Amino acid sequence: MRSIRFKIIKQFLLTIGILLSLVSCGGNVAYQIEGKLTNLEDQTVYAVFENEDIKVVDTITCEKPGQFLIQQKQGDFREVTLFFEGKTRWVTAFLEGEGKITISGDINYPTLLKVKGGRINDRLSSMKKELAPLLKERADLARKLHGDKQNRDSVNIAIEDTDIASRLANVHHLLEEKVTDLVKKNSKEEASVVLIQTYFMRPDDTRQMDELLAVLDPKLKDFYLVPKLEEYSTRAKRTALGVEAPDFKVKNIYGKPVSLDSFSKKYLLLAFTAPWCDMCQTEDLYLDKVAMKYPKDKLDMLLISLDEDSKEVRQVLAKDSIAWNLVTDSAGQATMLVDLYNVSALPRCFLIDEEGKIVLRTDNGVEIQQTLEKLIE
Repeated sequence: MRSIRFKIIKQFLLTIGILLSLVSCGGNVAYQIEGKLTNLEDQTVYAVFENEDIKVVDTITCEKPGQFLIQQKQGDFREVTLFFEGKTRWVTAFLEGEGKITISGDINYPTLLKVKGGRINDRLSSMKKELAPLLKERADLARKLHGDKQNRDSVNIAIEDTDIASRLANVHHLLEEKVTDLVKKNSKEEASVVLIQTYFMRPDDTRQMDELLAVLDPKLKDFYLVPKLEEYSTRAKRTALGVEAPDFKVKNIYGKPVSLDSFSKKYLLLAFTAPWCDMCQTEDLYLDKVAMKYPKDKLDMLLISLDEDSKEVRQVLAKDSIAWNLVTDSAGQATMLVDLYNVSALPRCFLIDEEGKIVLRTDNGVEIQQTLEKLIE
């Protein structure tokens, strides 16, 4: 499953990014970020400065392996996320007024990078020390799970992967327990809110996040991440299993109005995709098989794609044997639906029953097929 935040930022960097020069040519510097990383192969670093209103992107090339300096004149940012190794690894630093921030460590363990400078960063680095053994083990296991398998036979691969996956699940569980303890012991710290966001911000289940937000000191309610997480929880509950699906009114790529009422008294499969998402193709999700198997009076389908060019999409669909009903982002419609349905990763599919209630939320084509077999057949 691909993070939408990562993919949208990747697309943003490739197409729209506001590129600023690395070195300030005189004048005051609001933020200065120094990095000294080991094992960095790709020497290009992207820095995305953010507040509620804007994102500003700085891109640099390290003059020495793993060493960089970013000087940002413009102030009033709350955080900066640095992307490394072709944007496959990243770390976030929190900006509390003007000042210097240092980032150091082994890029092979991005969650263990030390971010120093400012109360939140310093407290997070301190807390990471308690999590370090588990974070390192998690990274090592993930590397093994996705590592080179060419020199092993399929039986051994299956056995080893099952064992690694089991150990990973245990590490995840232990991490959550440790983080929960840290949050409860440090309920007055902004850093605890960051931990909640990092480990418990899930679109499918916000119960743990809600429980930990409730133990925070009331004085933290004005910290900008707290209302953000509360809003996220509210949005997530809009698409919980068993609730009525959020209504919408959009137009498909042919200009035809589409709403939930368009699919009354039948099952509706909403599929959120994007052209840059490797796992989002209709054949990968088995949507083509589903479309051919079930008649439209039983099941209909609406694809929502983060694709800007409706004309090009129509040309592609004209060659397809299946008449896809599709909404693109040419008028911001797909983005609106992504927000409405609290989609944080792609692909994401929702199955809505004849009464308009959500009965399945998944990114797995096999699960879609199995669920439809039970419900329709």
